[in-house]
Amino acid sequence: MLLALFIALTAWLLSLVFPWWSLAISGLVLGAILGKSGKHSFGYGFLGIGGLWLIQSMISHINNNGILTERVANIFSLPYPWLAIVMTVAIGGLAGALSSLTGYYCADVFLDNTDK
Repeated sequence: MLLALFIALTAWLLSLVFPWWSLAISGLVLGAILGKSGKHSFGYGFLGIGGLWLIQSMISHINNNGILTERVANIFSLPYPWLAIVMTVAIGGLAGALSSLTGYYCADVFLDNTDK
């Protein structure tokens, strides 16, 4: 759980300065440092970034009374606006999970991880 919180916090801080894809930087670094296994890194990477994007999507949805969410849902021909939020969380979570998993496997290959 600590990995998910650190990934979410560092991804949020990096997103204040860099584009959205900077979430991969936090996933790579923290997956390499704190990852205990492949499943651990993947799951908590998904949870960290997916949770972060859920919170940010809900804040945006509430601040503009759902107008933006409805318009995005219309662009993608979604029957319900909340499906746009679900898609956002799934895409962000998958990006975070894969970056964290990549960081874990890079550390496993390139560093001496006999203690893991």
